[in-house]
Amino acid sequence: MPAPEQPLSNLEVCPVPPEQRPLEQYRELRDSWFFTWPHASTQGLAVPLLRSWLIVLPLTMLVASGSVPLRHNLPRLVAAGAVAGLVLPLLLLLRQWLGWTNLQRRLLATAVEYEESGWYDGQVWEKPLAWREQDLLVATHDVRPVLARLQQAMAITAALMLLGASLCQAL
Repeated sequence: MPAPEQPLSNLEVCPVPPEQRPLEQYRELRDSWFFTWPHASTQGLAVPLLRSWLIVLPLTMLVASGSVPLRHNLPRLVAAGAVAGLVLPLLLLLRQWLGWTNLQRRLLATAVEYEESGWYDGQVWEKPLAWREQDLLVATHDVRPVLARLQQAMAITAALMLLGASLCQAL
């Protein structure tokens, strides 16, 4: 049974299904196990990324050991495996960045795009001023810091990849 529509005023009713409203999508992202990593703190993001790197590291070392030149040069083998292992954390960061960026776009929009029952009946509903103000506050004070943490983490990961690749060449 669909949720009852919440009146904004005596004359206006929100036609957007509750699960498609930007604030509800923010709550879902914030509470999900994956997207909550960058929400709380930088450490909350670093620990799962480090774990993912450590989990994939043995596999990347095994793949790197298949190279004859690397097999005879242990420092290059370790550096190549470590750099290749950074691909998974970078992909995880990219997925999180895409999800949070899409949410920010929806929060900052003046209208909400939604589907009533399927992909073929898309509608657009103009947000009332009170919704716009609330969405702007959430986008500014909650989502923007998350995106800043994600961008910083992606920059650090990319810098580590470049540093590791140049180290591989130097060894």
